[in-house]
Amino acid sequence: MPGKVYLVGSGPGAGGLLTHRARNVIDTADVVLFDQLLGEEILTSLPSKAERIDCGKYGGIHTLEQKEIEAIMVDRAKKGKVVVRLKGGDPFLFGRGGEELETLRAAGVKVEMVPGISSALAVPASIGIPLTHRKYASQVTIITGHEDPTKPKSMLDWKLLAKSRGTIVILMGVKNLSKIVTALIKNGKNTGTPIAIIERGFWKDRRVIVGTLKTIASIAKKAGVKPPAIIVIGDVVKLYDPKAPELVPINEESL
Repeated sequence: MPGKVYLVGSGPGAGGLLTHRARNVIDTADVVLFDQLLGEEILTSLPSKAERIDCGKYGGIHTLEQKEIEAIMVDRAKKGKVVVRLKGGDPFLFGRGGEELETLRAAGVKVEMVPGISSALAVPASIGIPLTHRKYASQVTIITGHEDPTKPKSMLDWKLLAKSRGTIVILMGVKNLSKIVTALIKNGKNTGTPIAIIERGFWKDRRVIVGTLKTIASIAKKAGVKPPAIIVIGDVVKLYDPKAPELVPINEESL
């Protein structure tokens, strides 16, 4: 029988936010290739019968290169295996799912997409920051803070982003935080624009650091902020209340 590859989003790291379809697909897998941001509950629930292959990036070092990951998926599928490529968040939002889909289709491998809840949406929501609000923002722009270093030129339009009156959400932006805020200010963004950094969104040691475009780089440096973290820029950050109860509780059942 021909094999099949499922490109699966595991969500933001809380087991309770894994979709039913994702759970069913994972449980039937012969092979699971997983990233590092899945959360302990999901990692420990991978089927014991499956071949488990760690594809995570730790301290900037890849356990497997992208071409190696894609080659393994093609190889196992052509051997008749049910292959799950399990990624944090959603595979098509900065998860290289599009590249993997291209490779699998070119190799003639059957593919199914299983979307996941993106951390770009879930993490701000969990602390009471809505990305849109009738009073503050009618649009959302999600960007990567870490573009492909082999690109000859950035694909981000900082002038357009600086003019935006909506919410800007940045994934993988901690390392380049100073460059990001400098680019926005240089292109005319108000230095008093509120900004929040949510570090380790669905882990027990989550932290929220709040400031403005002018102050956030120094605040984050002093606090020793590290990835993974979500950066939210815009007036919706004003709705964050550090004294309010969590909207998505972090507890043993959700980790």
